This record gives sequence, structure tokens and C-alpha cells, in this order.
Amino acid sequence: MNAPHRAPLWVVVPAFNEEAGIGATLAALAAQTDTGFALVVVDNASTDATAAVVRRFARAVPFAVHLVREDEPGAGAAADTGFRYAIGQGAALLARTDADCLPAGDWIAAVRAELGRGTELACGRSVPRRDEHPSLVERRLLPAVTRATALYGRYRRAHRHPRYRTPYVLCHGHNLAVTAALYLRCGGTPRVPLQGPPEDVVFLNRAREHSDRIARAEQMVVHSSLRRLRAWGARRTLLWCWDRRYRPADAAQVHVR
Repeated sequence: MNAPHRAPLWVVVPAFNEEAGIGATLAALAAQTDTGFALVVVDNASTDATAAVVRRFARAVPFAVHLVREDEPGAGAAADTGFRYAIGQGAALLARTDADCLPAGDWIAAVRAELGRGTELACGRSVPRRDEHPSLVERRLLPAVTRATALYGRYRRAHRHPRYRTPYVLCHGHNLAVTAALYLRCGGTPRVPLQGPPEDVVFLNRAREHSDRIARAEQMVVHSSLRRLRAWGARRTLLWCWDRRYRPADAAQVHVR
């Protein structure tokens, strides 16, 4: 395979009805210090003008932009479609963020550096979006919840089975990087509905069965949206992330993502 700093790198962005916000995500990708990547946006059966926003963006950036459609609902299905499309186009390295997130300006450079060290799955750090003006409570609450989630996951009995080749690390679906080889080897992102098990945790555990080169990569930073926290409140958001112990009565509300 090509050396990691020269290997084909693709970024996957699942999107559902993100007409109003995906422009900021695309702009953050266009502003990367390293623009030597291709982008695939997966339109997850949007009913708004998400696809049109992506097409306009594609005309004015220095890297290839691909738009594909996935009608099966759920971020897992959309991500899997994007990853497999990219691999089919020759991708050796893969990264994912979401359509309501803003990757830091050196995110792609950090992805290359981490995978260049031999890591096969890199799980990056998530911080609140500054442009959503997080309150002091929000700035403190999210890191505290993140630390609690990571600790719980690491010591949870189900995550300590002997079949896993490396310890559990916190993994956000909106900030990860993986080699194409490991993605295919482990079976990829599960195509589960949004109200099903968290696709990022299932993917992480699949990868842990096939590789001991999985790392938490704090230098890979993505600014994530507070909209779920603000729509549902702290308690419901935490219970949702904790094995979907909260589910909204209206199934359509799970698309706050």
C-alpha cells in the first residue's frame, strides 16, 4: 500500500435534511490545511435541498466531491454506503465527520499523522461548536459526560470480552479515521436504524475484534453541534447515548442528530 502521507484519503459525511447547516461543514473541510483528499457526501434520503447545496459547493473547491444517495434511514447505513463507495473508488484511508459538525483546520493533517503512525482506527476528540455559543454549563457538561461515558465503556463487562484485542476507547461517529483494510476486515459500520444500538460503538467493537492498533487521537478535533442536547435536555441526551435508555415518543425526533 502507498505510504500513509501519500495514500488516497477520502472523507465521508452522512447528511439528512441538512440544507441549513451543511454549508458550514463543507466550508470547514475546504479550509483544511491539507486539502489532498476526496469527499463523499451521502444524502440519506433528504427531503430538502441538501443535495443542491453540495452540488454548488463541488463547483468551487480544489478537491473531488462526490454525492451519493442512500435511502435506508440511519447514520449507520449512510456512513457504510459512503465508506464502501470511497473504497470502491480507491480509498486507502478513510475519515468521517457529520453534517452538523465543524472539523478543526488541521483535522485532515491530524488524521494523516495518526494513521501514519500505524494506527488502524483513530477515535478523535469532540468539543462544542463555538458558533453555537455554548454556555458555561454546556462547556463543562459535555466534557464531564464524555469522561463518564469513556470510563463506563472501558470497564463495562460486555466491552471486556477476551475476543477483543485492545481496550475500549471512546469513539464518536462524527470524528473517526480508519484504514480501508480494517474497515473491510471487520465488516464496517452496522446498518442499524437511529433508534437501534449506537453505530459508532458497534463499529468500534467490531474493529477491536480484528485489530490491536486502535487509539484515542486527542489531536483530531471536531466541533460538534449542541442541538440534540438543547432539544432533549441533558438527562434525556445522556440516557439516549447510554444504550438508548431514552427514546422519544415520536420516532421522527431521533433525526435530531
